[in-house]
Formats: sequence, C-alpha cells, structure tokens
Amino acid sequence: MASAQLSDCAPLVSAAKSLLRTPFDAMREHYAAAVRAGLVERSLLASARFERKLGALERTALGLWARRV
Repeated sequence: MASAQLSDCAPLVSAAKSLLRTPFDAMREHYAAAVRAGLVERSLLASARFERKLGALERTALGLWARRV
C-alpha cells in the first residue's frame, strides 16, 4: 500500500521540481538573450563561469531537488 501511495506522488514531485527550477531556467535564457543582443561578451569562458555560479546557486537554493549532471 505504501508503494502505491509513493507512485501516486511522482507526478506531483516532478511538477514541483519543474516549478522550483523555473527561475534558474529564466536566468539562463536571459543570459543567452543578452549574449545574442551583444550586451554580454560571446565567450566560452564567460559562459562557463556564469553556468558554474548559477549551478552553485541552484544547488544551494534547492538542495537535493537541484539538477545533477
């Protein structure tokens, strides 16, 4: 019975994770748009630094619910 209840929660957990990750996805999209607009330098090093800092922020804010690569 307990396993049936856990499987019923899977869609809810997935939706919650998606909702919590939305601000971080928006920051990535804004960074990409700024690069396309020429407001931020087009650089692999700068992009990697941004992603590393944002990834650390996401892991700090979301803990176990953060993405893992």
